Amino acid sequence: MLGAVSAIETQELRKVYRGRAVVDGLNLTVGEGEVFGFLGPNGAGKSTTVKMLLGLVRPSGGEIRVLGGSPDDPGVRARLGFLPEQFRFQTWMTGEEFLNFHGRLAGLPAADVRTRVPEVLARVGLAGRGRETLGGYSKGMLQRAGLAAAILARPRLVFLDEPTSALDPIGRVEVREIIEALRGEGVAVFLNSHLLAEVEQVCDRVAFVKAGRVLRQGTMRELTGGVIPVEVVVDTLGPELRSALSRLGEVRHVDANVSGRVGLELWVEREDTLPALADAIHGHGARLYTLNPRRPDLETMFLELIEGPAPAAPEVARA
Repeated sequence: MLGAVSAIETQELRKVYRGRAVVDGLNLTVGEGEVFGFLGPNGAGKSTTVKMLLGLVRPSGGEIRVLGGSPDDPGVRARLGFLPEQFRFQTWMTGEEFLNFHGRLAGLPAADVRTRVPEVLARVGLAGRGRETLGGYSKGMLQRAGLAAAILARPRLVFLDEPTSALDPIGRVEVREIIEALRGEGVAVFLNSHLLAEVEQVCDRVAFVKAGRVLRQGTMRELTGGVIPVEVVVDTLGPELRSALSRLGEVRHVDANVSGRVGLELWVEREDTLPALADAIHGHGARLYTLNPRRPDLETMFLELIEGPAPAAPEVARA
C-alpha cells in the first residue's frame, strides 16, 4: 500500500497495450515542492506514465496516488498544471482569450481570472503581447503561452514536457527561474526534458527510465555514489606510486600512451583528497601534468545506463 502523502507516488505501475507492457512495474516518489526530472530514451514509457499520472490513461495494474488522491478525482485534477510537448492551441484566439478560456475551464472565478491573466503573461515573458492572436506567435511564444496556462490556476503539481525545446538561451534561463520560483512556493514540478544540462541545474532528484522501468533514481550525489572522478596525467607510473594512489582512491582506468605520458582516472570520495594526490605524485618522483577533478554529469550517467541492456521483463499474458 502507498504511504504518506507525496506529490506523486506509484507502486508497480503498469500499462499494457496489445499484450506488451510499455510501463512495467514503475515505482516513483516525488515529494511536495520537489523538482523531479524524468529521463529516458524515446519509447521508454515516459509519455504513457505522464498520461496515467494526469488521469488521461487508465493503468493496467499497480497503484498510483497524486497529491494524496486519485488522478481521476476532479478535485485532484483541479490542482494540476500541464504543458505538453506537442501542444495545439486555438490560433484564432488572442493570448488573453486563450488564458481566459483555460481559467474558466479550471473553475477560477471571473475576478480571479482577470487578475491572474496579466500576472502569468508577465511571468512567462509575454507582457504586452496578450492582445495578439496566437496565430501570430512564434513557436517560442506559443510555448510561453502554454506555460502560462499550466500555472494559471495556481496548481500544486505541474507537469512540464520539454518546456524549453523552442526557446533561445535567454528563454531557457527564464523558464529555469520560473521552475525555481514554483519550488519556492511549495509547488512540485515533474520535468521531462532532453536538455540534460538544464535538468541537472534545476532538479532536486532525477529518475532514469528504460523499457517502462526505473533503472535508478535519486539526487546527483546519490546517483554517483558521492565520488569525484579525477583525471591525472603523469610522466611515469611505477608500482609504488600506483599503490600510493590506490590508497587515496580507486584507480578506474590507466592509459599508458597519452603523448608519451601516463593518464589515469582515479575516483575519490572527498575533494580534500586532491592535495594529497599531488603530494603523493611529487613524493614518488613523478612529474604531474594534469590533475582535473570532474563532476559526474547527467549526460554521462544517461548514456551509461540507457546504452546498457534493457531490464528483463516478464511475459504479459494476452487477455
